[in-house]
Amino acid sequence: MSPRRNRPRGGDQSNADAAEPGDRYGGFQRTESWQGEEWAVRQVAGAGATGKRYRCPGCDQEIPSGVPHVVAWPEYGGVDDRRHWHKACWNAKDRRTSRVQRSRNAPRH
Repeated sequence: MSPRRNRPRGGDQSNADAAEPGDRYGGFQRTESWQGEEWAVRQVAGAGATGKRYRCPGCDQEIPSGVPHVVAWPEYGGVDDRRHWHKACWNAKDRRTSRVQRSRNAPRH
């Protein structure tokens, strides 16, 4: 006789539907003040960052799939207000200029 399984075999989606939209990012959520506004900030592990590519608003470079990064959004903002940042760019956001300069050959995404 084989040992008893404690977990269901298939992908039981009943608990996934009950989770909040931000829970898929995992990690701990914290609140930071920036530009006179409260921001919700979450760390995304590399394993949780699969499937999509994002453009970092700090450096205007792409964040490839599978790379750890930070997701930040205004505390009272919606899903469309979330922005994905490189960790270093989020930490340096106060030292950067508000306008990113692109070279002539840079893609305009």
